[in-house]
Amino acid sequence: MTFDQVIGQEEARQRLTALADEGRLPHALLLCGPAGCGKMAVALAFASYLLGERGNSDTPAAGFTPQQVVNTKAMLAKWQHPDLHFSYPVIKPSGTSSDHKMTSDDFAKEWNALLMQGPYFTMDQWLERMKATTQQAIIFAGESDNLIHKLSLKSSQGGYKVCVMWLPERMNGECANKMLKIIEEPPRQTVFIMVSEEPEKLLETIRSRTQRIDLKKIGTPQLEQALVEKRGIDADVAHRIARVANGDWLKALEELDADNENKVFLDMFIQLMRLAYQRNIKELKKWSETVAAYGRERQKRMLTYFQRLIRENFIYNFHNPELIYMTQEEENFSRNFARFINEANVIGLNELFARCQRDIGQNANAKIVFFDMVLKVIVLLLSK
Repeated sequence: MTFDQVIGQEEARQRLTALADEGRLPHALLLCGPAGCGKMAVALAFASYLLGERGNSDTPAAGFTPQQVVNTKAMLAKWQHPDLHFSYPVIKPSGTSSDHKMTSDDFAKEWNALLMQGPYFTMDQWLERMKATTQQAIIFAGESDNLIHKLSLKSSQGGYKVCVMWLPERMNGECANKMLKIIEEPPRQTVFIMVSEEPEKLLETIRSRTQRIDLKKIGTPQLEQALVEKRGIDADVAHRIARVANGDWLKALEELDADNENKVFLDMFIQLMRLAYQRNIKELKKWSETVAAYGRERQKRMLTYFQRLIRENFIYNFHNPELIYMTQEEENFSRNFARFINEANVIGLNELFARCQRDIGQNANAKIVFFDMVLKVIVLLLSK
């Protein structure tokens, strides 16, 4: 994989390649940034760069013969380069012996299949690959011993040995303490590229031994271009999706999915507002019972979505297209609905949904929370 395949992140590319080309490369990098910005894509592209992959360039990387470059491309195309190592959280499947020390190698086949689909993915997708049920994905203590052994071996190609560690904050205490030593004093020409969602959860002693690089959200023009070129989307549709995605490629892909969760949430929002306007208490009670069965995490995501739609409908009344961040389906509904969201109720509705979200997070009874919510929506929706 090359940087040409990364969406946006030109600043990060320039900084990383300069570190390598100028001989200032630290032994441990920590890539951070918002969800969907492409941290893993950047990590994989830079790992490939260090191992000699230069894309379509006719000039081989320093120290590599043309044949080595050909071999490197072939190995990296399948993510099977002997000097590239991966570390990532895994589950401990039911029935696993208590004596077995779980490592990334236990799910190497599933990990490779995930990478072959592309460098943009979520923890939920990874858990699904591992067929997880209720297990938490963790980097167990056995992983540190495994990595120490692998990285102590001599480079097979005579260059860098690269370890890409996805979500290092999920290391358990024993693993983190063991990894600290090898990160502090790594074998010669060994580079750690850590990709973190929550760097504050990493041991301070590990963070202090890395060079942190913060990636920004992907620019809207870059998202638009990627949607047109990679997904064959019409330019106008791509523009809308890119604005709604707000720098998150994963969210942009979700918007392309005909069955994505937001479309379900939009349907529930439309039902709620229509029933509230009609003051149909009987159907609103059924609505609240349906939502109460969703599960707490999904309920919280739905309420976040409701808050965004309320803000967007209020802004829609200003008739400025550049201020509107809605999909076509959302805007189709808002043409007739937006006039009901005004100065008298926009804050109240948002605070109501935020309060329900907090109550759900604190394990309140969902049926009570949502039925109380729909009754208050009636009052607020008819405020003038």
